[in-house]
Amino acid sequence: MSAAVSERPLPAVAPLVLAGLYQHRLLTTRQVHALFTPAAGDRWTRKVLGLLARRELVDCVRGPGTLSCWYLTDAGADAVEAAGPRGEQRRRVPTRAQAEGLLKRHTLAVNEVGIAFVVAARERGDECGSDSWRHEIAHPISPGSVRHPGQLVVADALLTYLQTGADGSLIMHQRFVEVDRGTARPADQLAGKLARYTRLRTYTPSSEEQAEPLWRNYYRAWPHVLIVLADQSPARVAQRIARVFALYESDPAKGLRRAIPFSFVSLPELTKRGPFAPIFTNPTSSEPVDWLGQIPPKEV
Repeated sequence: MSAAVSERPLPAVAPLVLAGLYQHRLLTTRQVHALFTPAAGDRWTRKVLGLLARRELVDCVRGPGTLSCWYLTDAGADAVEAAGPRGEQRRRVPTRAQAEGLLKRHTLAVNEVGIAFVVAARERGDECGSDSWRHEIAHPISPGSVRHPGQLVVADALLTYLQTGADGSLIMHQRFVEVDRGTARPADQLAGKLARYTRLRTYTPSSEEQAEPLWRNYYRAWPHVLIVLADQSPARVAQRIARVFALYESDPAKGLRRAIPFSFVSLPELTKRGPFAPIFTNPTSSEPVDWLGQIPPKEV
């Protein structure tokens, strides 16, 4: 790295890009642009990333199509941590092999979900930014010990969205996000994941100090489960939803626990139309709804 490159000041947006990669592991050039430089041209986004790469703070592999897929180096992670405490302190610096491997498509899909909500929030004056979703959030659903660890349910992400009410008040919505690419697990395993969420809804540790379900220690209201289907044809999406519905409803243990609210959406529809469009399917509505479970008014 030449002295001229190291002495050149970085743009003001550069620390935000580094922090975003620290939070989300992998981002394509287009995703970096959508999150941090939406008002600028693509060329500016590529220039910022190029400057960071020349300082060896980030590196890239080939992403989907012709886009690069960016991740932090150890030096980049050190720079983010040196800047001060962050809300999420779990250090995730993928190796090049991980960035090029199975981690890539799933992580990019999870981030694509978050970006769809960021774009909607900008358009509506709500609050949802690059720090509004966290990856791999785990909760225990059974007691455990040193020798026998308890069972966990691990969400692909937890999304938080602050909606501005008509009176100016703020309404906080949270969602457990599950990205299903249709290749990593059969439908019965996805239905089983929903069953584990129902266990979380009622799991109460056997402690005199814990009189309520454990999830109430972390959330004001129960986060609905949002299942996003990616890399699947429309016909495959419809088939996948029908099978998971049937398997979940036939689970003999479901009746012993409180049902959980969940909905399905395809990733292409979510990114194209946004979360406030009637593109979500859930077991309680006979027609598509938006992500809040509402049926938008018909356009005249």
